[in-house]
Amino acid sequence: MAGHPTRERILQASLQLFNEHGLAAVSTHRIAAETGISAGNLHYHFSTKQKIVEWLLRRFEERIDTLDASAGGIGAIDDLWLALHLRFEAIQAWRFVYRDMGHLALEYPPLGQRIRDLNGRSLVAMQALCESLADAGVIDATPEQAQTLALQIVFTTTCWLGFEQMVPGPAQRPQGDTGLAAYYTLTLVSPYVSRESRAYLDYLRAKYLG
Repeated sequence: MAGHPTRERILQASLQLFNEHGLAAVSTHRIAAETGISAGNLHYHFSTKQKIVEWLLRRFEERIDTLDASAGGIGAIDDLWLALHLRFEAIQAWRFVYRDMGHLALEYPPLGQRIRDLNGRSLVAMQALCESLADAGVIDATPEQAQTLALQIVFTTTCWLGFEQMVPGPAQRPQGDTGLAAYYTLTLVSPYVSRESRAYLDYLRAKYLG
């Protein structure tokens, strides 16, 4: 369905508007105007705003599920940082999903449930990742600690956008610094990191915090 050029333009315009202005503030008429088509033409392709949100959410789910599926191959701290960086890039690209989670869940309950299910799958993937790092000797963590780490990582990634909006940062650093977000999340594992892996954490600290 979404391969049609007009439908794709609608989806891209919707994603940009939702990200910039918030889900609640954007109507289908505004999306049509941004796309350069009539409201009737938009509704021919997507009968409701919910259908547009559903398509965008599906793409976000596919991206996060792909990242989670590749997490099993992570066996070093630098690989973990890259995985976190890619995850934050995906969240930034579809930032309306987590930023507007409350409105989305209230307005479209089935889609809110899908996000909860997605986070549940991510939690399972992150726990397997942390246990794998422990088995490889990259971190020294018990199964219980690995489970807690997984929860902390998923919590941090899902809440990052809201937290970033409420906490002032250096004026020269724009919001949406996914590399910095990945570094801060990576520090959650620092108490458990082996001596061999700590040098990479020091490198990232110097890079992002000067």
